[in-house]
Amino acid sequence: MSRLGAAGPGAGASPGAGAPLTRRAGEGYLIPGGLVDVHCHIGLGPGGAVDRPTALAQARTAAGAGIGLIRDCGAPTDTHWLEDPAQVRAAWAEGAAGMAAQGARGAVEPDGRCDRAGEGDRKPGAGGTPPLPRLIRAGRHLARPKRYLRGFAEELDSPGDLVEAVARQARVGDGWVKIVADWIDRSQGADADIAPLWPAPVLAEAVAAAHEAGARVTAHTFSRAALGPLIEAGVDCLEHATGAGPEEIAEIAARGIAVTPTFLQVDYFPSFAEQAGGKYPRYAATVTALHAAHDEQVAAMHAAGVRLLPGSDAGGTLPHDALPAELLAWRRAGLADAQILHLATLSAREFLGVPADPRQAGPVTYPRDPAEDLTALLEAGPAA
Repeated sequence: MSRLGAAGPGAGASPGAGAPLTRRAGEGYLIPGGLVDVHCHIGLGPGGAVDRPTALAQARTAAGAGIGLIRDCGAPTDTHWLEDPAQVRAAWAEGAAGMAAQGARGAVEPDGRCDRAGEGDRKPGAGGTPPLPRLIRAGRHLARPKRYLRGFAEELDSPGDLVEAVARQARVGDGWVKIVADWIDRSQGADADIAPLWPAPVLAEAVAAAHEAGARVTAHTFSRAALGPLIEAGVDCLEHATGAGPEEIAEIAARGIAVTPTFLQVDYFPSFAEQAGGKYPRYAATVTALHAAHDEQVAAMHAAGVRLLPGSDAGGTLPHDALPAELLAWRRAGLADAQILHLATLSAREFLGVPADPRQAGPVTYPRDPAEDLTALLEAGPAA
C-alpha cells in the first residue's frame, strides 16, 4: 500500500495526506475509486454532439483507462441517462445493432454492455468490463458566436445574456458551469489574437449568479488578458490558464482557485500556430510562446501552492483514455510520481466533494504500484 505522507506544495490544504493512494489486489495494485478526470467531455466528439452509443463508448473507454470519476467539463448533450441501467442497455443494444449492420466487430456482454469499436483501444479482458465512471456535469459550454469551436457551445448573441445562461446551466448541471472566457477573434484579420469574450462586470455578475444557485464556475482560458477579470469575478477553477504569469499565479494561489493544466491539449499549440500560418501571425506567435513556457509555468504554480487538477480534455481531439498519458506529462513540471497520483485521486476528489473509501475497489488493476512508477497507468488490466 502506497501513501503520500505529506501532500507537499500545490496540493491545496493537504487533503487526504497519509491516506492510501494504492493497495494490493491479487497479483497487482488498484487505486481505490480509480483516477479522476476533471476535464473530460462525454457526449462530445470532434464535430459536436454524438449519439448515445458513442457517448457510452466514450465512458467505457475512460473506465478502461482506470477512471472512476469524471467532471464532464461541458457537452452539448444531456448524459444523465448514463445513470439509468435500462437506458444504458438500450444504448448498447443500439450500438451493437449498428455495428452488426455495418459488419463491424464487437461483443455484447451478458448484462447488455457492448464493446464498441472506434473509441480508444482498450478492450475488456476475462475479468469483465469495468463499471462506468461517475459523472459530474457542467452543462453546455457558454460562448459567443464564432468565438469557440463550432457545435460545442451554446452561443449567446449578446454578452449580457451570460448571466441568465449561467443560471440556466446551473439548474441543469451537477453543481458546475463552464464559461469560455477567451478565444481567437478572427474579425481582427492579421491582428487577430486570443481575446476575452465578456466584459468584466458581466463576468462578475454571471459568477455571482452561479454561486447564488449553488454551482461553481470553471472557465476556459488561454490568454493573460482574460485572467484578471476571471480572478476578480471569483471563479472556482481555471481550465488551461496558459496565460498566467507570476502575478496571476500568486493571486490564483492566494484565492484558492484550482487549475487544470491540460498538458496534452497545450502540446497541440504548435500545430495551431502552423495552421494559423501567415493569416493570423499574432495568434501564431502567442500560442507558440504559451507552449514554450508551459512546463515552467505549471512548475511555478505547483511551487506557489496552486491546486493542480487532472484533466485530459478528451472529447474534442483527444481520446477518452488519454488521462494516463496526461499525468505522465506532468513529470515535465518536476512533480514526483506519488505527488501526481495524489493530485489525480485524493486531492481531486476532495476538491469535487466525492471522497473515496480506501476499501473501495478500483475500475482496473495495474501490474506495478503506480505511486512508485506512474508508467504502470498505461498497463491497466481487468479488476481483480
